[in-house]
Parts: sequence; structure tokens; C-alpha cells
Amino acid sequence: MSAGPGGAPWRLLALPPLPRTALLAMFGDERLELVVPEERSQEAVAALLPEVDLVLGDWSPSLRLTDPGPRVCFVQQPSVGTDGIDLEAFAAAGVPVANCAGANTTSVAEWCLSATLALLRRTVEGDAAVRRGEWPQTTMGGRQLAGSRVGIIGMGAIGRRTAELFGAFGCSVSYWSRRRHDDAPAKWAELDELLATSDVVVVVIALGTRTRGLLDEARLGLLKPGAVLVNGARGEVVDEAALARALATGAVGAAALDVFVTEPLPADSPLRTAGNVLLSPHMAGSTVQAALAIVGQSTDNLRRVLSGQPVVDVVNGLDPVVRRKA
Repeated sequence: MSAGPGGAPWRLLALPPLPRTALLAMFGDERLELVVPEERSQEAVAALLPEVDLVLGDWSPSLRLTDPGPRVCFVQQPSVGTDGIDLEAFAAAGVPVANCAGANTTSVAEWCLSATLALLRRTVEGDAAVRRGEWPQTTMGGRQLAGSRVGIIGMGAIGRRTAELFGAFGCSVSYWSRRRHDDAPAKWAELDELLATSDVVVVVIALGTRTRGLLDEARLGLLKPGAVLVNGARGEVVDEAALARALATGAVGAAALDVFVTEPLPADSPLRTAGNVLLSPHMAGSTVQAALAIVGQSTDNLRRVLSGQPVVDVVNGLDPVVRRKA
């Protein structure tokens, strides 16, 4: 039911943190009327939802979607993660929600690999030392990645690509996820065994009720001395306070973190002053290639709606055929 001659255009509420001109250039269509909140607040979003048919979600995600209201019939999330959307509430209201599955798979996997190499080879410390006029060629040390035991937590698309990359470096790769995958490019291990035997632990599992706080103080205590922890998933999967303590005592050798419970990372976080942590501003999936894929996939799905075709990558279990309510 797209707008025909004389028909009203579909109203699209666009929430990404971009200027209106940029949103029009990326997602504009003669069959759409673009609506952008005058201010980036939950109140502004709530006021506009009853007046729009479609929503393009916020990838930051500072603007959350908890109630679709009476008119919204489809949400396109311009990212892989959908933790800023109450999927159950939208499913109960009969509103399908789609994401951009696979758009940043390689980008995140490559970040996990590059962060691991930076920690093992102490790349950041070496750069800082040379800039200070020092030359610690034989004293800084480092470890090679080849031959390491790598444990991956999560075996979705990102987990699979991560396993392939580390395997190509000559690592012995195992994984744990909420269910086994017979075709996984790594061998299965129970979570506690994986933590206790891995030299590098890479977290790329989706955030949910079963994974929130998954790596708590007890599980972090299972890590081998000198083990490296890399989190490219969500900050809430790891107990940050427990991790900070483990890093301070040396119980965890080093960590690379792209995600945090609170973003941006608060000024008083002990992680800011830890010397054995690589901090990254939630940019693992932010490459040019991933951004282009996200825009392309989002635009394609919106055009499917306008043309009456089923959308793809629906994540809340509903019919992919979008039906206009008003």
C-alpha cells in the first residue's frame, strides 16, 4: 500500500544523529515525507510517534523506542544491534522491526583482531615511549599471536568471522554460545573451560537476559594469568567494576574494550587510568564499508515497504509484509 497519485506519502521518523540534509540524501524518496525531531529527546520522539508510519531508528542509541503508538507499522534499525528497541513491545503491537544483519560483521571482527595484536605487541605503549624520546627495543617485550589459544564467546556472524581471522593467524580457536553450531569454524567448549584455558578471550555475543553480566567477578577469576580480554559486544556483558579490579591486581593481563555500560565512558571510571587497557569509542563497526552497507540495507528495506514487498531481516518474529495503518 504505497502512496499512489494523489495518495498521502508515508511519514518516516528519522532518528539517526545526522543533519536533515544528510538524512534526505541517504533515505529520501518521493513517496516519503521525512520527519526529524526538533530536539534529540525521548519526549520529542514520543510526541511524533503517533503522527508517523515508519521509523528509522537511532544507531547511537541515545533515543530509545519502547512503544510504537497507534500508527507506526514498521521500524528499520540502521545497525545490527537492536538493544535500543523494546522488541517484545513492538511484537505485541504487531509492528515488525528489522535490522541490518551482517553489515558490520567483518569490521567488528577485524577490530577484535587488531585490538588483540595491539595488546600482545604493546603497540600503543611503544608509540608513546618513542614520542617521549625513549627506545625500549629490548625491554618492552610482547607476545606473538600465532600458537595462542583463543576463546570466542558468541558464534553469530561476527563470531564466525572472528574465528576465521584468528584461525588464519595459526591460533587454536574454541567457542561458547547459548547453543552449539555444528558448522562453526571452531570447536565447542563449556564457558568456564573456555575462560580457564584461553590466552585470549573475545566477546562478541548479543546482549540479552542470559548474557547481561555474563562475565562477572567469579568468571573473570577463571582467566589464566596474563590472559587478554577483548570486548566487541556490549558493555553490560562484562562486570566493569570487577574487570577494573582484576586488571589492577594483574588477575587479568590486559583488556581491549570498545563498549561500555555507560557511553561515553564516565570521567571517574577506573578503566580510564588503567595502564593495561585499550579503550575504543564504540567504533569497532564504524568503517566506511560498514556504513555504506547499513545505509544500503536500510534504504532497500524502506523501498520494499513502499513497493508492497516483504522486508528482510525482521528480528522480532513478525510477518515481513508491512501493512499501513493510516
